Amino acid sequence: MKIEKANILDNQILTTITKKSKAYWGYSAEQIQKWDKSLTISQDYIRNNNTFKLIDNNLILGYYSYLFENEKTVKLDNLFILPKHIGKGFGKQLLLDFLSRMKEEKIEKIILDSEPNAENFYAKMGFVKIGEFETSIKNRFMPIMEMKL
Repeated sequence: MKIEKANILDNQILTTITKKSKAYWGYSAEQIQKWDKSLTISQDYIRNNNTFKLIDNNLILGYYSYLFENEKTVKLDNLFILPKHIGKGFGKQLLLDFLSRMKEEKIEKIILDSEPNAENFYAKMGFVKIGEFETSIKNRFMPIMEMKL
């Protein structure tokens, strides 16, 4: 098992992982289709953002990506695992790899917009909810979370 930088040719599998992972939480196919643009990982996205994939036996099981807000703050933009691997520690493995990279970069604060169903995962990993915003689904709120390093 290894974590390495994604390449632009990974865009289709990363998009598939994103959509399948999102659907894992019970969203309808119609809703996933409505979110198609925001759930698509393009080659340009990978080219322009820090994107790392988790590989086991040449299969990509999940990935994360992040964006620099400024020189001291980073936004964890994506962290997704194929549904059949959710709950097996791979998300934690990806997040720990990300946190290690952020400490090396001397980042002071990490922010993220959490899938509501993943809020407890991030809280267990040390993130604190600092706000929320309503999504395109009425009465569904995305937690805004942060961690100070």
